[in-house]
Amino acid sequence: MKAIERFLSYIKYDTQSDENSGTTPSSEAQRTFAEMLCAELKAIGADNASVDGNGYVTCKLPATAGREDALSVGFIAHMDTAPDFSGRDVKAQIIENYDGGMVPLGSSGLTLDPAEFSHLTALKGRTLITTDGTTLLGADDKAGVAEIMTVIEKIISENIPHGPLSFCFTPDEEIGEGADHFDAEAFATVAAYTVDGGAEGEIEYENFNAYSAKFEITGRNIHPGGAKNMMINASLVAHEIVSMLPSGDTPENTEGYEGFYHLCGVSGTVEKASLDYIVRDHDADMMRCRLKTLRHIEKLICEKYGDGTAVLTVKEQYRNMREIVENHMYTVDTARAVISSLGITPVTTPVRGGTDGARISFMGIPCPNLGTGGYAFHGPFEHITSEGMEKAVDIILGIISAYKEMKL
Repeated sequence: MKAIERFLSYIKYDTQSDENSGTTPSSEAQRTFAEMLCAELKAIGADNASVDGNGYVTCKLPATAGREDALSVGFIAHMDTAPDFSGRDVKAQIIENYDGGMVPLGSSGLTLDPAEFSHLTALKGRTLITTDGTTLLGADDKAGVAEIMTVIEKIISENIPHGPLSFCFTPDEEIGEGADHFDAEAFATVAAYTVDGGAEGEIEYENFNAYSAKFEITGRNIHPGGAKNMMINASLVAHEIVSMLPSGDTPENTEGYEGFYHLCGVSGTVEKASLDYIVRDHDADMMRCRLKTLRHIEKLICEKYGDGTAVLTVKEQYRNMREIVENHMYTVDTARAVISSLGITPVTTPVRGGTDGARISFMGIPCPNLGTGGYAFHGPFEHITSEGMEKAVDIILGIISAYKEMKL
């Protein structure tokens, strides 16, 4: 089966993750999808495929004869889709021999426009798959899942020589929990790749250092008729905190290696208010400066209004995988060489986000990220091409072929 055929069947599963569920996986539909994938793996000959209690799908392909000492490598993709836009009842539009122009997204009134997505002109002549404008498509990351499944089927059915291989499909990557229960020891590879990026030919090994930061603000509610010098309006204190952060350091004003403070949520009354931030920076020293800035703001607010007025809680979410991968650059160099050998120009850019691979790298398995062939993830403009997916399959197979010749 071709990767695109698998993909079109997989997007029928609504696997949105739910950050408020408190379970793993965070949605029952992900478990249903996991069980289906496990059954499919067994049907194509991966007899040791399994689903664990947390919904992680794994399988291994032992090395072919004479390749037992080759460098072990793994491939990982996530099953969930983003919780911030509907993934239910996806109706894909399939446009063969795409002309490179504007594409109306069903009757939604939205249009995929080359003026906004300049790469579309380079996709002319391909089979383009889009949404109908009412849902996301699910290429992030069901495209990665479909590509890895297609690779496994090809290896088994065509008896392709290889070293020791491991594969895993994870739940809940989109809510930052995809590696929470990843068993690195059982995965047992020297290196791995997530297949969770954009255009085919991308290879990413840098991502944000990431923290969450929450200000909880306690005010003093006094009748407004007699509130002078006594009331502390928690909502106004929250506004004051926001104004103390650099206004240009926000996602809408930054790119490349530039970090930011992103205000994700606000709630407030006179008595209580809260500010929910995510804080991002590629540079570890700059991240420490950002966290010190937040702590300084907490201190200033408490000095002005009283101890406990603002309480800041900071939690690490993930770190820049470059810290690990730069000591194992053969993972990146091998992927670049394979991509180039297929006539594709390798593209290396910093990830302005994170992947399961960021956390897995710090578990002792350097884990760069490969492109899937998809674009504009997490919303109604998401799209992918059949040709891009097939190239992604070829890249994975090429990397597997390269590793069978490598030893520690």
